Amino acid sequence: MAETSIYDVLLRPVVTEKSTVMSETLNQYVFEVGGGTNKIQIKEAVEILFEVNVTNVRTMVMPAKRGRRGRNWYMRSKQWKKAIVTLAAGNEIKLFDV
Repeated sequence: MAETSIYDVLLRPVVTEKSTVMSETLNQYVFEVGGGTNKIQIKEAVEILFEVNVTNVRTMVMPAKRGRRGRNWYMRSKQWKKAIVTLAAGNEIKLFDV
């Protein structure tokens, strides 16, 4: 099996109102991850890139969204995978602190 790069695992941080509240209160951070990655790969990538201790990783697949104009259907967004990473107490990722 081919090795995946750390940068293929974590694609981008997801910054929304809900993810900001989660990072401030629960010490949880949200990332868009590659479709074929597992929780172990996500944990290792976050620990290496941000030099923090990860306690828990939850993943979910966000479904594609369809739109409609008249009688025509189209895809507004494609399916993607999201990971919620919980850090140990005392750790934080500076990227999200604005």
